[in-house]
Amino acid sequence: MGRILAIDYGVKRIGLAVTDEMQMIAFGLTTIPESEIFDYLTTYIKTEKVDTIVVGEPKQMDNTASESEVHIKPFLVKLAEKFPTIPIKRHDERFTSKMAFQTMLDSGLKKKQRKNKALIDEISATIILQDFLKTL
Repeated sequence: MGRILAIDYGVKRIGLAVTDEMQMIAFGLTTIPESEIFDYLTTYIKTEKVDTIVVGEPKQMDNTASESEVHIKPFLVKLAEKFPTIPIKRHDERFTSKMAFQTMLDSGLKKKQRKNKALIDEISATIILQDFLKTL
């Protein structure tokens, strides 16, 4: 069995999280600048077996697509072209950034550490993945 890779897409940075090989536990992997994501994913997928890619799906409270979806769609097309054998799933990512910030507060991170947007993106990807695992 391979890992599940989660992506919290952002125009500047992309947070990544993965499962263990048994697909039971989600943990943060890293945050990558958007311009470097495909190089990173290509290297990662060559070294680790990835069964599924989960991409966060930003939605409004009324369940309609968020404005950021316009940036995600071209990314999804390129992702499918680069990795045609790996299924790509979408998962609701509402409130993940707020939950990530709250996680940072709860873990006792100092104010300077909580301003680390890359860490927020990585934690958000982990939350997306944890939530996705509950649906399996």
